[in-house]
Amino acid sequence: MHQSQFGSLAQQAPDSLLGLIRLFQEDQRPHKIDLGVGIFRDDQGLTPVLGAIKAAERILVEQQESKSYLGPVGDSGFVDLTARLALGDDLATSPSLVGLQTPGGNGALRLAFELLAEASKDSAVWVGSPTWMNHFPLIASTGLESRHHRFYDPATLRIDFDGMMSDLASAKPGDVLLLHGCCHNPTGATFSSAEWAEIIALCERQGLLPLIDFAYHGLGDGLEADAAPVRMFVENLPEAIVAYSCDKNFGMYRDRVGSLFVKAATLAQADAVRSQLFGTARAMWSMPPDHGAAACRIILSSPELRSVWQEELDTMRERINGLRQAVANSLPRLSAVANQRGLFSLLPISTDAVRLLREESAIYMAPDGRINIAGLSEANLAHFVEATSRFLEN
Repeated sequence: MHQSQFGSLAQQAPDSLLGLIRLFQEDQRPHKIDLGVGIFRDDQGLTPVLGAIKAAERILVEQQESKSYLGPVGDSGFVDLTARLALGDDLATSPSLVGLQTPGGNGALRLAFELLAEASKDSAVWVGSPTWMNHFPLIASTGLESRHHRFYDPATLRIDFDGMMSDLASAKPGDVLLLHGCCHNPTGATFSSAEWAEIIALCERQGLLPLIDFAYHGLGDGLEADAAPVRMFVENLPEAIVAYSCDKNFGMYRDRVGSLFVKAATLAQADAVRSQLFGTARAMWSMPPDHGAAACRIILSSPELRSVWQEELDTMRERINGLRQAVANSLPRLSAVANQRGLFSLLPISTDAVRLLREESAIYMAPDGRINIAGLSEANLAHFVEATSRFLEN
């Protein structure tokens, strides 16, 4: 008699955002608004392929001579250029920095947590509340413990910095502090320069290892401004990890383009880190996918295409920040949204209100009230403001 190997498996809870996509697609109301899925949209509601990417892909089709494996590091030119983009030339060329290509920022995070678990299962990963929903399963999958610290005050729609620092006072040497490099998901809340400096001092004082999820570079205040805090961590601390994604700033969502950078305290430790990363990556995805990374490399290595890409990135950022200002101007309760950055904001709204907005007004957002600002437009902003104003909590 056959004994199923799968009989003991439990049904997993469905992903709420995937369900939201299906409901939105089935909704026939012409005034419906999709504020759920975390992708950039233009004023027509589209997520176009960037012109710089199309040009790079044409070059790739014409010039690529082989589809052979590239090895565990992936496209080394892409890794070098994204390191320079994120960290600057000096830090990117440090012999104590290890880098390799990954399948998106998610792959970079998973590889980072695998490395940390291999180094010490006793280290806790401190995560601000709330955070990107996938952080917790990524941490748990490696056997590491996650611990919460206060981060966001829903009353003021700003960071609870005093609460954060108070909670982190109990972190022990060797623990990991997970940070968003810019454009916090899901809140959009931002640290000041002085607050970033205090966090670096805390890491140095308590022996904490920063792991920076850098997924929206350039979509906050610009490439240099967004990178400045990340570079401060790498420059001033003996060890740091940066998980970098090109999915958002290059519009390469489905191509899964990312890289991981680890700064070690010594050259010998850098060599050990490199061997661990290569071995773990080999076991998980063997070799990273090349197409998207090659297109990004072509852009970053071409002054002409890089200029085109930066103009397109500026346009995306200006659209997002312009919508933030428009929301703040229209809804005084959301005035803080103007000073937030990135795609997301977390509305002070109940789950029942989220349901009613969907059912009565065809406005779709995540159950916790997270909205994708880029889902708004000149055409639908008034409808959003009128419908949402009834439900905002004081």
